[in-house]
Amino acid sequence: MPADRFFRSALFFLIFTSVATLASTGHLDAFTSVVAPLAVLFKGFRLWSGRGPEVSHRLATVLVVAYLAVFPADYLVFSRALAANGTNPALYAALLATVHFLLFVLLVRLYSASTDRDALFLALLSFGGILAAATLTIDTYFLVLFFIYMIFGVATFIGFEMRRGARGVVSHFRPSLERRLNRALGAAALSVSLGAILLGAFFFFLFPRFTAGYFGRANPLPSLMTGFSDEVELGQIGEIKKNSAVVMRVKTGLFGASYRLRWRGIALTTFDGKRWSSLERGETVLPLDADGWIHPREFPDAMRAHTVPLRYTILLEPIATDVVFAPSYVISLKGKFSGEGASATRRNYLLIDKNSSLTNPFHNYTAMRYEGFSLVPQVPAQILRTASRDYRKDLPAVYLQLPALDQRVRELAQRITAQAATPYDKAAAIESYLQNNYRYTLDLTGRPGEDALARFLFVNRAGHCEYFATAITILLRSLGIPARYLNGFLPGEYNDVGNDYVVRASDAHSWVEVYFPGYGWLTFDPTPAAPASPSGVLGRLGAYWDWFQLMWKEWVISYDFAHQITLSQNIQRGSQTWTARVRAFIHRAERRGKEFVALWQGKHGALRGLLPLVLVLFLVALNYNALRRAALRVSLEWRARSSLGTRPDAQLASLLYQDLLRVLSRRGFRRGASQTPLEFAAALDAPGVSPAVDEFTSLYVRARFGGTHCDAPRLRALIQQALAALRAR
Repeated sequence: MPADRFFRSALFFLIFTSVATLASTGHLDAFTSVVAPLAVLFKGFRLWSGRGPEVSHRLATVLVVAYLAVFPADYLVFSRALAANGTNPALYAALLATVHFLLFVLLVRLYSASTDRDALFLALLSFGGILAAATLTIDTYFLVLFFIYMIFGVATFIGFEMRRGARGVVSHFRPSLERRLNRALGAAALSVSLGAILLGAFFFFLFPRFTAGYFGRANPLPSLMTGFSDEVELGQIGEIKKNSAVVMRVKTGLFGASYRLRWRGIALTTFDGKRWSSLERGETVLPLDADGWIHPREFPDAMRAHTVPLRYTILLEPIATDVVFAPSYVISLKGKFSGEGASATRRNYLLIDKNSSLTNPFHNYTAMRYEGFSLVPQVPAQILRTASRDYRKDLPAVYLQLPALDQRVRELAQRITAQAATPYDKAAAIESYLQNNYRYTLDLTGRPGEDALARFLFVNRAGHCEYFATAITILLRSLGIPARYLNGFLPGEYNDVGNDYVVRASDAHSWVEVYFPGYGWLTFDPTPAAPASPSGVLGRLGAYWDWFQLMWKEWVISYDFAHQITLSQNIQRGSQTWTARVRAFIHRAERRGKEFVALWQGKHGALRGLLPLVLVLFLVALNYNALRRAALRVSLEWRARSSLGTRPDAQLASLLYQDLLRVLSRRGFRRGASQTPLEFAAALDAPGVSPAVDEFTSLYVRARFGGTHCDAPRLRALIQQALAALRAR
């Protein structure tokens, strides 16, 4: 049957793509993610080898019914254990158990399929797998896999319809045409899929999605970002920094290193020798204003003249923390922090603690987009040197808290700052000392021990960021200078393709904020710079992939009514801009044409009166179609004199025959209106002329009506021969 192999291949890859998409979500258990694709591949190998069904229909039905008895146990025990860390364990466990049942039925039916009805059922089951995968993930790779699935889906149903339509026909399909047919069907499937994607994209942007869906909040908690919580133990950030997963993307201006740009997370105040914590956070609610903005706090008046304004938009991935990341000294924030769509905007609010750390009480378990405005401090050193040293009126004693310390720590702080006269100079001296005398590394061996700070300062002399941040904080406090420990992110890698910062888990960072009366908390970072990552072709391709992911998150996952308004405004502005450019181009061309005509007339004054006459003749020629006929005549003459005159050309043969008739007509031999060319040639009574006319007519008829080559050189030679015979009479 036609398209039989095409249909079977398309159906197999349709099923495999569905199962692979489910496995690639990362939300299934390891056993299912590995066994299900391998089982499909094994069946594909057997189909390639020409093997039949391994399971009978009766046994397949028994297996499916038997699994219904296993389903409650899967839901209550196995899937419930996998979903224990989710935001809605019961719902997520039900989803996982349903996916397990779907995959089991699909594999059983795959190994027992023998009819077209089974094939259609398998196609429907594969579509159910794609829907389940869409529920479990919003990552960009799903778009690629879904497009591949659509191609195989269209190919499957095209092949199925061709097979069904070929049943009962009298003529048989020739196997020699199978390869050409398969190529044609493949091209058709690809074209239809592209058209469906483009049409679907049009309708997607035309009818925006107002909410992320109920299942969007059922994802399990990711395991990264464990260092961003109420407690941070030394060594945690080092484990996070080994992860290259993207945490957030930030759209903002490009700033230099002098701005000390950091994505501030949580500030901690109390250190017990091993871990940082905040005993009394004292969180307060930050409500929305009338325009939907949240204003975290007042800004120190003395610092306003020494800041750089920064406007930014952050796309934060789902992470296991409530922290809201933003540059220091946030003035305003706006976003759907509740994650419940536009209808719940008025219920948005944030929490702020005594250390100015922002948290989201609705949790960041789904991707979140928010924009904000901050003032990044840039206070000159000479001004900070004149700051007051009286901290008692402004700060509680917690910012000077110290654990039991090795005596060498205090001695080191005094030795480093022996030449420093002001708190700023002392902080800068300690920062410079740690940067220049200690080594940055993520490869620490052994446990930190009871006194991790002393081990770092006097034994290892190497560590990652939280060791450096802890060291400067404790050294400053031992000198009576208030300081607090900060967790957050470095700016990340600037992607010039998407004009955004790509912030990864490996950009997790710790630093310190030092207090200066009248100017507030300012950033110091003693951690040496990490080795630069290699760049090249792969790095450039990664930049384009990051840009694509940014567009996917921004204009697909986060697409809502506000995005639709923005898109329509951009299209309107773009159309107006292009219209203005076209209009300006036409006006410039018109002006230049007028200037050229005026200049030409000035140089050729005698011909000025002929120009209207030429224009009148040109218009008359256009009216009587003379120009078109003249152009056609020139084209035919050129073809008659070139190599094209030996090709099949009925129009050229007719032109040459008209030339022959004009030559004969001048000597009184006119063809009757009812005569065919052959009848005219047979009736011609002109000795010496008739042989040439007979041969010409024979060649003309074959070229004009038989589709043979038009031998233009020979036809012209016969015309000249007839003309010579007529002149000799």
